[in-house]
Amino acid sequence: MKNPTDEIIQIVDRQNRITGEYPRSFMRAQRLIHRACFILVFNTRCELFVQKRTMTKDLYPGHWDIAAGGVVLAGESYEASARRELAEELGITGVSLAYRFDAYYEDPDNRVWGRIFTCTHDGPFSLQAEEIDFGRFMTVPEALELSCREPFTPDGIAILKKIQPEI
Repeated sequence: MKNPTDEIIQIVDRQNRITGEYPRSFMRAQRLIHRACFILVFNTRCELFVQKRTMTKDLYPGHWDIAAGGVVLAGESYEASARRELAEELGITGVSLAYRFDAYYEDPDNRVWGRIFTCTHDGPFSLQAEEIDFGRFMTVPEALELSCREPFTPDGIAILKKIQPEI
């Protein structure tokens, strides 16, 4: 497996215009604005697949995450990134992705333009051991309630709060 810190990432400005490309390690060290895809996976009962990130993740290790996804590589579209990440992280291929919205998120560790998608899949999943310890389906209100007691990715919670009225 390729070392994720060596991946070349698409860098953008605050208006989401491409400005360059750098290795992930440099992007994280410099807090450069980058693109990422977020795919919320629902089952046919409208429950959300929530995953526990490994402790080796470079951002928000050990946190719960409401989405599959990741950084957009240099020369890659959001949609291609979403399909790649779904296949890598959950073993999902051949599903229809529904575009929801684009959103900018910033905190002391992360500055990202995210494209949010949803899809439907009941499993089973093939979890990527390097990225995900385990996961389970829960309702959106259950996920939001759990986020009050356990650490969740803050960008994911912002997305979940924005998308909740649509679900």
